[in-house]
Amino acid sequence: MEYKVIPFIPSINRNKENSTQVAQQLEDIIANYTNQGWQYIRLESVQTYIVPDQGCFGLGAKPGFTAYRQMLVFGK
Repeated sequence: MEYKVIPFIPSINRNKENSTQVAQQLEDIIANYTNQGWQYIRLESVQTYIVPDQGCFGLGAKPGFTAYRQMLVFGK
């Protein structure tokens, strides 16, 4: 089986939109890849660690942190 994994980064205008728009974005992506012959499998959450940035001579240093990314998984 062949797999395709793509990031899902929904965006909405917090003053005008709600979770319905996020669902529509997800539905559009799934429909687009289905039309290309891919089968939607699932939405995965991937935990990543962003390494600290030491800055130049310690100036502007930024601490590391954990981030979560949503990935759509398709198969063929």
